[in-house]
Amino acid sequence: MKYKNLQEKIENINLDDLSEDDILHIEQTIKELDNGNIRVVNNENGEWSLNEWVRDAILLFFSIRNLKEISANDLIYYDKLEPKKNYKDLGIRVVPPGVVRYGAFCEPGVVVMPGFVNIGAYVGSGTMVDTWATVGSCAQIGRNVHLSGGVGIGGVLEPPGAMPVIIEDNAFIGSRSIIVEGVRVKKGAVIGANVTITASTPIIDVTGQEPIEIKGEVPENSVVIPGSRPKEFPSGVFNTPCALIIGTRKESTDEKTSLNDALRTFGVEV
Repeated sequence: MKYKNLQEKIENINLDDLSEDDILHIEQTIKELDNGNIRVVNNENGEWSLNEWVRDAILLFFSIRNLKEISANDLIYYDKLEPKKNYKDLGIRVVPPGVVRYGAFCEPGVVVMPGFVNIGAYVGSGTMVDTWATVGSCAQIGRNVHLSGGVGIGGVLEPPGAMPVIIEDNAFIGSRSIIVEGVRVKKGAVIGANVTITASTPIIDVTGQEPIEIKGEVPENSVVIPGSRPKEFPSGVFNTPCALIIGTRKESTDEKTSLNDALRTFGVEV
């Protein structure tokens, strides 16, 4: 394992007895993260696993950094981390005042409108982070994903063992949708506008004779819209939010065409 030695160094760091070598190991880890050489999670044969030592290094990194004024053209920030500046060399387009923070990685071909990509996040090529969309710390965004305007992809640095949000290849996340708490949106899924999915949100497949309820994961190629269902409380019956799977995005060699078909077929607002 290429980074096994670095992993052991990070795992053995004690903040109460921090050495110069410890600081170098922390900074090296974040540099490798920034360059896309390591990730907070790995994907092997479709299964995601957490590299907890990498996430720990991010927390350690914040602890050794001081707040300072940071200039970015005419903008002045007061933060611990500078935004990336070498967008041209990286082959990514960032529209002002969009920010990709140091320690995040975007593959060539990513477009960031005036949005935000936080430390530890990974964004695949061909993906659009649209206006005021945010990609939280450590979130993993696949290739050819569209995060529509105002989308919130939650980040996670704590508690230990918690998985970040994962949006897989070719997914489409509709405007003002919120995906948080380690939810996994599988390949090709279409999330309509204003859908909120947390780890505890009921995701209900209503395409069959009987509803099927799942949590924490949107199945591959699903078309999802916001929904609600009644729940009894001491003061009466009120509707609580859920997400409804109303169909399946058709397989196609032309992903754009299949997306348009899904939206026309099911009337999903994006």
